[in-house]
Amino acid sequence: MVLEKKETCVSYRCPHCGCWVGSVVGIFSLSADMLRLKCPCGESEMTVVYSKDKKVRLTVPCFLCPNPHSFTVSTNAFFDKGLLALPCAYSGLDVAFFGKSEAIEAAQKEADEELGRLIEEAGGTNPFGRRREETDPVFTDPQILEIVNFVIRDLDEAGEITCRCPEYEGCYTVEVTDEGVLIKCESCNAKKLIPVTSTISAQAFLSCEHLDLE
Repeated sequence: MVLEKKETCVSYRCPHCGCWVGSVVGIFSLSADMLRLKCPCGESEMTVVYSKDKKVRLTVPCFLCPNPHSFTVSTNAFFDKGLLALPCAYSGLDVAFFGKSEAIEAAQKEADEELGRLIEEAGGTNPFGRRREETDPVFTDPQILEIVNFVIRDLDEAGEITCRCPEYEGCYTVEVTDEGVLIKCESCNAKKLIPVTSTISAQAFLSCEHLDLE
């Protein structure tokens, strides 16, 4: 019997730095222990626990309240929902999401727009209102490039990156583009574009086992 592989994505806004923090969660890793999703700034974390009654319990930091919020959902809802938002009980603003990565990324943008609008109405400056200039980096979260570079180094050492060069003679570099991350061999100019545009998709890239540059 082949067991169904269940995965979902989780994401929360760090109350300290304001960045969205996300990861992919699998049912087998979740059943093994408590998962801690930490912000790269080191000031916050979300915990996800699979309890004995087959419920998923989440403790989420809130960027408006002094204490985190607790949520409990069924296993089916946690892994099968396309998108589910977890709101702050006092403000109604969403503090976390879980579901499909594409749906979460769209929900994050909407949440940023809503929060920015409220900040402007309160007389503040909207931190999400500035349009990205062409010279600005695509990724604001340094964890994305850290993850990508880690995977590339690991694959290179294992001989799992191939290009037009003889085996083990390629020289690989990582370049950020508007479409994602470009892996390129400086020796033969073979390349491959990895559409990594968020921490969630970067975490998914961790499962990559081989890269073939063309």
